[in-house]
Amino acid sequence: MIATVDAEQARTLAMLETWVNQNSGSQNIPGVTKVGEMVRGELEPLGFKVEWIDMRATGRAGHLVARHPGKGRKLLLIGHLDTVFEPDSPFQRFTRNGDRATGPGIEDDKGGVAVMVAALRAMHAAGTLKNADITVFLTGDEEDSGNPIEVARRDLIAAGKAADIALDFEGLSQEDGPNGPLDMGSIARRSSGSWTLTVKSKPAHSSGIFQQGVGFGAAYELARILDAFRRELREDKLSYNVGLIGSGQTTVLDEGKIRLEATGKTNIVPAIAVARGDLRALTQDQIDRTQAKMRAIVATPLAGATAEIVFDTDGYPPMAPTAGNQALLARLNGVNRDMGLPEMGALDPVKRGAGDISFVAADVDGLVGLGAASEGAHTDRETIDIPSIWRQAKRAAILMSRLARERR
Repeated sequence: MIATVDAEQARTLAMLETWVNQNSGSQNIPGVTKVGEMVRGELEPLGFKVEWIDMRATGRAGHLVARHPGKGRKLLLIGHLDTVFEPDSPFQRFTRNGDRATGPGIEDDKGGVAVMVAALRAMHAAGTLKNADITVFLTGDEEDSGNPIEVARRDLIAAGKAADIALDFEGLSQEDGPNGPLDMGSIARRSSGSWTLTVKSKPAHSSGIFQQGVGFGAAYELARILDAFRRELREDKLSYNVGLIGSGQTTVLDEGKIRLEATGKTNIVPAIAVARGDLRALTQDQIDRTQAKMRAIVATPLAGATAEIVFDTDGYPPMAPTAGNQALLARLNGVNRDMGLPEMGALDPVKRGAGDISFVAADVDGLVGLGAASEGAHTDRETIDIPSIWRQAKRAAILMSRLARERR
């Protein structure tokens, strides 16, 4: 398997370049579909039966699902076809500079899918794919999920319930070591959810601010609540950011909840204030506990104001660290020892964003970060470390071969 990955380096990199040069922003339905067809062309010759699950009803292209029936433990390989770069982005092309290459989605997640395909080709060459039971699930909307999310992730959740192990091929995380970057294993991901805070108060002339009958106004009440969040919610692995804020005589949040339009003057006590933020936690208990605290803070407004907080229901759940996930990392470190590579420690989940594997984490043990190493994800400096593709493909091929031959 190691020899196959090395022999096919040029082929794999050319494949990745072709994928990167095809725009597949989450909202680019034709582009995501084209990348799906490209990946189909790689998987069908390996014996996979490939299906396209249309998701245009959710506003997105769809998902590619490839199944290779076999014996032993059922493996679910997770990645995604879409990127954050839509067709109007100036960042559109693959560029190589020695052992590094730059391009839209080159790591997140087209590089990860390239690692996956290279590993499966190595297994095929070695004969270990023949009896392996593997399902590949590549979503077309990981970066900007379709709506409703219950429909957008329905099929992935079903695949998770049928699997024994989930392996996530998003990017490899690294930490600084004494002799350079150290590869890290990831056994947990935090959730990603959003909230909207709306405060209303009686509009009045600004000279009456703080007086009986007028009160403190919507802006001060919004500030009080946000500062209380800052001071009172802090705990390990929890973060809560305010990304959008506005106040005035009128404040309108657009349908996509990404723009605010406010009007007013300095001599008017504002009638409304709105803030949008996110909430990231490691477990559902942490989410529930934090939301309860936030509601309690909102429920005691300053005089003259009323406040309401609404939590979106279309967020990503957490992938909590479990003994089963830790055991998978131990298995990967067994591969590292056999390859003469350093042992991989467990990455602090604060250092990873949310991802699709979290939708199956309640049902199956999982491991995150089997894709390539990179930097600058979600920016026009997204750059991949090319040698990490080969290292990760070898690790994945050996790990999957060993897991797939075990009895359920």
